[in-house]
Formats: sequence, C-alpha cells, structure tokens
Amino acid sequence: MTSSDDLEAGLLALGETLDVPSPPPAEVARAVRARLEALPVADGPPEPVAEAVRARLGSVEDADRPSPVRRAWRALRPGARPRRRAIVSVVAILLALFFGATPAGRAAVVEVLRFAGVELRIGDPGPLPSGVPSPLPGERRVTLEQAREQVAFAISVPSRLGEPSEVRVSDGGRVVSLFWPGVRLDEYDGVLQVAFRKELGPPWPDEVSLGTSQAWWIPAKHGLTYLPRGGGEASARARLADPTLIWQQKGVGLRLEGVGDLQGALEIARSAL
Repeated sequence: MTSSDDLEAGLLALGETLDVPSPPPAEVARAVRARLEALPVADGPPEPVAEAVRARLGSVEDADRPSPVRRAWRALRPGARPRRRAIVSVVAILLALFFGATPAGRAAVVEVLRFAGVELRIGDPGPLPSGVPSPLPGERRVTLEQAREQVAFAISVPSRLGEPSEVRVSDGGRVVSLFWPGVRLDEYDGVLQVAFRKELGPPWPDEVSLGTSQAWWIPAKHGLTYLPRGGGEASARARLADPTLIWQQKGVGLRLEGVGDLQGALEIARSAL
C-alpha cells in the first residue's frame, strides 16, 4: 500500500472504533470547510483522503455553507500533489469530523488559523464576552506625533477617516490604536508572533483581496483577547469586538474594527496603503 493508502486505512479504522452518530453535525462540517479554505491550492491532500473528506461533508445538510468555498474544493481536486502539511491538515479535519459529533467533542474541537499576527480560533466559541473591556497593558493616551516618536514602525492613517480623535500606545510601543467615532484601528509591530486572539463562530471569516495582498474579513461580533509581547498569558479577559478587517503591510499588522460592511472596510484599508 502507498503512504496515502495507509493513511486512509488508518483513519477509517479509527472511525470504526468511535461510537458517534452519522452524519456529523452541520456546524462541524462548516468548521471543516473554513479550515479547508485556508489551505493553499498546491497543498491539496491526496485523492483517496480527499474522497473521504468529500463523503463526510456530502452527508451533512448544510444550506448556508460559508462563501466562498471554491478554493477549498480546488484543494481537493484530482491529481493535487500531496505534501506532509496537507496530510497533517486532513488528519486534523477527519478527527474533527469524528470527535465533533458529540457535545463534548464539539466543545473541544477548534480549527486555528494565523494571519498578520492574529490567531483565529474557529469553532464553537460559546457565549460572547460581556462587561467593560480592559485596557491593553501599559496603555496610555498620546498625540499622533508622540506616538510616531515612541514606536519602531510607520503609523498608517487612513485618508478616508482623516485625523484620529484619539491615539493610544500600549505594551511598550508594540501597539498603536487610532480611534474615530465607532471605529478603531490597531497597528502592531511584527506579524509572526500572535498579538490578538479571536474566538469565532458562524458566520465564518472570509479571505478577501486587498490590492495585491490578502486580508481576512470577520463579519460578526466576536471575542477578542490581547496576548502581550513575549508570549505571556492573556493580559485581560476577552472583550466583545465588532466586525473586523485584518491585513498586513511592511511587517506591520493592522486590524480595522467597527466598520459594518466589507466594502466600506476595504475602502478605508486601501486609503491607508
């Protein structure tokens, strides 16, 4: 047997040992599709495993599948070259399908995407956060000129919004937050280390084009937690965040929060490039 045959046989054998109902719940299938959306086309899984994924997804009644899903299905096209990362991803997907069929399993399964210094945890986030949000560590109000002197990166001000009504610097100059009525733009140094964690349920995030780059659009309110510099524990409890657009430019991560529609958020982001 080939390595992909061995993988498929092992996964099928695992499925036979689990006492779970079939088909899996619709919310698990949607989480799987969201994870597949993040796979590059060239990293598609081997076809025998892809067929198993198709069969499991096809058994779920899911009238409101996330959009777009074309990229996910292209990743499963016949003849796609298998890679180790793709095989590991498909193993995680099938385990999510099997274990996600029970209430305890659904609570434990979380698909994780990381982009522009933000970790997107997609699954069942539970109740939305409530209460007054805590400030970021070391947060203080400054002028825009003072902020530019205190941080090591260029601060972008979207021309469509004009001068911010308030500016704050946090975590030793790692984060600059610009405020306008109902709108917040966080800019943070570095995109390799996670700065923010988002707990997401449906409607699922979408990958969108922003000029020649990509961005992620989160269309609904969600939980947001800040992770301080150096990878320490979350500095405060999660707060409720409004719809958000995430992107990066020149090594700086940006998250635009509070613009309710995607096109409006993209127009603001383009004016900051």
